Amino acid sequence: MKKTILLGLILGAGSVLQAQKGETKPDKHWYHSKPSKKNMGISLDAAYASPAAKLPSKTIVVAVIDGGVDINHPDLKDVIWHNPNEIPFNNIDDDRNGYVDDTVGWNFIGGKDGSMVHYDHLEKVRVYLRLKEQFKNPTAEDTQRPGYAQYMAMKTEIESAIEAQKAQYMGMERFQTTLHGYATRLGKTAPTGKEIKALAVDPKEEKLRDRIANFVGLMGYEKLDEGLTQGLHSMEASVKYQYNLDYKPRDIVGDNYDDPHEIGYGNNNVAGPDASHGTHVSGIIGAVRGNGIGLDGVADNVKIMAIRVVPDGDERDKDVANGIRYAVENGAKIINMSFGKGYKWDKDAVNEAVIYARDHGVLLVHAAGNSSQDNDVIANYPNDSLGGGLFAENWIEVGASQPLRKHLATDFSNYGQNNVDVFAPGQSIYSTIPNNEYAYFDGTSMASPVCAGMAALIWSRNPSLTAKDVKMIIEETVTPVSGKVVLPGTKKTKVAFPSLSKTGGLINAEKALMMATVLLMK
Repeated sequence: MKKTILLGLILGAGSVLQAQKGETKPDKHWYHSKPSKKNMGISLDAAYASPAAKLPSKTIVVAVIDGGVDINHPDLKDVIWHNPNEIPFNNIDDDRNGYVDDTVGWNFIGGKDGSMVHYDHLEKVRVYLRLKEQFKNPTAEDTQRPGYAQYMAMKTEIESAIEAQKAQYMGMERFQTTLHGYATRLGKTAPTGKEIKALAVDPKEEKLRDRIANFVGLMGYEKLDEGLTQGLHSMEASVKYQYNLDYKPRDIVGDNYDDPHEIGYGNNNVAGPDASHGTHVSGIIGAVRGNGIGLDGVADNVKIMAIRVVPDGDERDKDVANGIRYAVENGAKIINMSFGKGYKWDKDAVNEAVIYARDHGVLLVHAAGNSSQDNDVIANYPNDSLGGGLFAENWIEVGASQPLRKHLATDFSNYGQNNVDVFAPGQSIYSTIPNNEYAYFDGTSMASPVCAGMAALIWSRNPSLTAKDVKMIIEETVTPVSGKVVLPGTKKTKVAFPSLSKTGGLINAEKALMMATVLLMK
């Protein structure tokens, strides 16, 4: 789920946009260098310069389970996986796998008629709706049943959130409408803060006028208007779809949602209505190296399999499970999963798919989340817990780092000494986005594909390794960081960096590639 900064109070958005305005981005390949105090890279350039990189290389298929991938981007089109057993666009399931014309992957959140799920509920809203149906006419006996206390707590939380968001949306809308009205009165497309403050208004409107004038003076009219438009768009998604109890997006898909093992639903449009996130993730992993445009992906011999399961909202466990199974059955060796949520619906279905991937030697790489939380205390789903004290040995959980050693853990990254394995660069990461463009994104969503790409690099030179071997090598070869860093989500609290993950370190491509090569020589 995307974390939205609400503009109801306006102050939050103003300070964020102001910070972005003057921000200087680092070199687009900053994390490819060796780690230093001011630039904590992963030694990728050194890995490619090493003798181990000169070994014969085997193509590794990496499945990107995400919100959609632009397969025609010039930096990606040559590394997109193509199903060798499917004849394109003949409307026949040539390989008889249950998916018609799945030439480059599959979209599990689309309809047979080509329609798309763009927005969906948050998982906690879906859980609440299930409980609401269960307890719609509660008896005295019902109040003692498991789940009733959770239902009542969620009822208060969610219904309060719905009302608060509607009020914030209306307040933000009024703010922008008033801003536009002032520009019209002044006859200017971009008036200054001083000009707005000089306008005569009703005494009841003076505080709003002065607040608008101050923000225009701070940010400029156009930047403020752009921020308001973006904020309204994000809140519109939340108010109209994510928290809308009457919205029924699954009708678009038309599947039997109660059957977690159903296959064949969806369509073959792997881009979907917004492929920005998945395209960015794909470029980090495998954008064509050395072609003189855009960026160099982490791995040099990969094919990207595009699997769409993530809407604007929370992904569904059924789709995640089927996405994993599809990737495994079609030859992926690594699956990148840059998504997550705070609630579960059918973890058993996901666990079965994770075990299926494990049994077929597939490595799962997952983003730890962007809530600045301790995943040892607050669960983040999906995760590697299989129940009964068992954990998936083919799973790597990745937190996000930034360039400066003293601030190494990003402010937003989740962490956990038991439930986060490693950290990888996840701030100011440059990569591909749709329409042949590029952008810098932040998030554990970016850290995960850096790790997945490094895993592909290791495996391509050492194809006889197992998924368990690759995970072990990545964890054993981290760059250890012994100093203290600021705890994510705080401004001043210092903690030892090793306390934030199992390994206490940052992934290191040079050391990992060397260890893999030495391991196979023994």
